[in-house]
Amino acid sequence: MSTFGAPGAGIKITKPIPPERGSFPLDHDAECQPIMKKYLACLKSVKGTNAPECRELSKGYLQCRMERNLMAPDTMKNLGFGNGEDGAGHGQSGETPEKGK
Repeated sequence: MSTFGAPGAGIKITKPIPPERGSFPLDHDAECQPIMKKYLACLKSVKGTNAPECRELSKGYLQCRMERNLMAPDTMKNLGFGNGEDGAGHGQSGETPEKGK
């Protein structure tokens, strides 16, 4: 007897792939919630553009999460905040730093 047309015929089950940066715990105790709310309000006020004041709030939120072990510690450069500690690296013009120079 043929299995053509049988329920589930030919369906391959794939294994889920974890996120590129790994999973991280949710902020159940709302330890970083105040800065997150400021960041979201900032994004709303600038209509989602890459405003410097919002980038500073984003940086503060990520630092809060790292300090409380809610995400793996990483350098700000790896998180997209440029070379310096001041968060520079992406100008207001939206240009990214040139690689290899």
